Amino acid sequence: MDYIRITDRDNVAVALSPLQKGSTAAGVTLLCDIPAGHKFALCGIPRGTDIIKYNAPIGCAAEDIAAGAWVHTHNVRTNLSDVLDYTYTPTNPLLPPQPTRTFRGFRRSGGRVGIRNEIWIIPTVGCVNSPAQRLAQEGASLVHGTVDGIYAFPHPYGCSQLGDDHKNTQRALAGLVHHPNAGGVLVLGLGCENNNIAAFRTVLGDIDETRVKFLNCQEVDDEIAAGRQLLRELCDTAADDTREDIDASELIVGLKCGGSDGYSGITANPCVGVFSDRLIAQGGCAILTEVPEMFGAEQLLMARCENKALFDKTVSLINDFKRYFQRYGQPVYENPSPGNKAGGITTLEDKSLGCTQKSGSAPVCAVIGYGERTETRGLHLLSAPGNDLVASTALAISGAHLVLFTTGRGTPFGCPVPTVKISSNSALAQKKNNWIDFDAGVICETGDIRTCGDALFDYVLALASGDIRTKNEEMGYRDISIFKDGVTL
Repeated sequence: MDYIRITDRDNVAVALSPLQKGSTAAGVTLLCDIPAGHKFALCGIPRGTDIIKYNAPIGCAAEDIAAGAWVHTHNVRTNLSDVLDYTYTPTNPLLPPQPTRTFRGFRRSGGRVGIRNEIWIIPTVGCVNSPAQRLAQEGASLVHGTVDGIYAFPHPYGCSQLGDDHKNTQRALAGLVHHPNAGGVLVLGLGCENNNIAAFRTVLGDIDETRVKFLNCQEVDDEIAAGRQLLRELCDTAADDTREDIDASELIVGLKCGGSDGYSGITANPCVGVFSDRLIAQGGCAILTEVPEMFGAEQLLMARCENKALFDKTVSLINDFKRYFQRYGQPVYENPSPGNKAGGITTLEDKSLGCTQKSGSAPVCAVIGYGERTETRGLHLLSAPGNDLVASTALAISGAHLVLFTTGRGTPFGCPVPTVKISSNSALAQKKNNWIDFDAGVICETGDIRTCGDALFDYVLALASGDIRTKNEEMGYRDISIFKDGVTL
C-alpha cells in the first residue's frame, strides 16, 4: 500500500511512499507530487472546514482545498486557542489482563528496583562540571564486579537562581541522586553556591550513607584525589550487587518522541501504545510528558481520567502550561519544528494526536509535577515541556528506569537512563543503525501494530535485565537538561 487512510472518518490520507502528480490514490487523482509522510485530500475541503486525521480535527482549511491536493502548512491553519474550559466525559477504559512477566533487576534498599548498577557523579553547581567529568573518566579503572560504569551529569545551574527556578534545579538533582539505576552517587559541590551541599541535603531527605557520598571541592587540597577515593568506596560497595527476578509490575517506563514525521502516529507511537497498555495491565507504570504536545489531544486524555479529581488536575496541567506560554508572550501553537514539518506534520494538533498514542488506551491514574517522583502504578501525566533533553531528563528524575523515544528524523542523544530510539520508518533505521535501537517502520509493511508492540515489550524486558544495551549506552552518550523558568542573577 502506498498510502493509508487512518480512520474511515478522515478526509485526508497519508502517503507511505512518494506519490506522483497525476497518479491515482484512494480513488482521487493527485494534483501534485506528495512526499512520503505527507497528506492529500480525499475530497474537496471548503475553506474553514476541519481537516480530519486520526478521526479528529488537526486544524482547518485556510483556503478551498481540492480533492487530490497536497494538504500541509500552506493551506491549513491550527484550531488551537488559549486557556479553555473543559467538561468531564469519562470513557472508563479497561485493559485486559496480561500473563505475568519478569526481568532481572537490582533490588535496592527500601524496596526500589534498578535496571543498571552504575555510579553517578552529580554536581550541585555548574562550577564543578569539569572536575566531575574528569573524575568519571579517570574513575573508569575503579569499575569492578557488577558495576556497569561511572558517569557524570554536568549542568549549568545550582547558583544565581531564585524561587521556584532554584527549587526546580534542586528537585531535579535530588531525583537523580535517589534514582535506583545508580548503585552509588557522588554529590560534588563547590562550597559557596546557593545549592551548597548543606542546603541540598535538606532537599534530599533520607539517604543511604554507604551509597551516597559528598565532597566540597573548596574544602580539600586535591578534589580529584579526594573524589577518586570516594568513588573507590562506592564501587566497592556496589560491586557485590546482584540481579534477581523482578516482576514487570515494578518497571517504570518514560514515553517520549522527538523529530517526529508523518509516520510517527501510524507506526512508532501506536506501537509504544501497545507496549504501554501491556505494561500497565501487568501493574507497571508508564509516564507520558511533553505537555505542549498534548495540546489538541488533551480531551482524549481527560476522558480517560479515572475520576473527576484527576480530570481537574489534567485541566490544570494543560491550562497552566498554556499560561506559561502566555507569560512570555508566546503563542501556544508555536510547534511543530522545521524537521516535523519536513516530515509531514502540519499543525500542533497533528503532532499531538500522533504523540499521545504512546499512552495507549489505559486510564490516567496520576498527574505529577516537574521533579515529583512516581508513587503509584498505571499511566502518569508529567508536567514538562516538549524539548527532547528537558523532557527525557524529567522522566528520569521522576523515576523512569528507561525512556522509549520514538523518532522519524533520528537523534543520537541519551538521557541518564537507557534511551531506546524507536524509528517510525525503516529507511531511518537502516541509515542510522548506530542511533536506532528498534524499527517500528515494519508496520508500514505488515500493518500489524500489536505484534510490533509485543516485540517491543520483549525487547524492553531484555534491556531491563541487562542482556542488551541501547545505542546511547554503547556510545557513551548521556546528558541532562534541567527545566529553567526564571531569572539568572
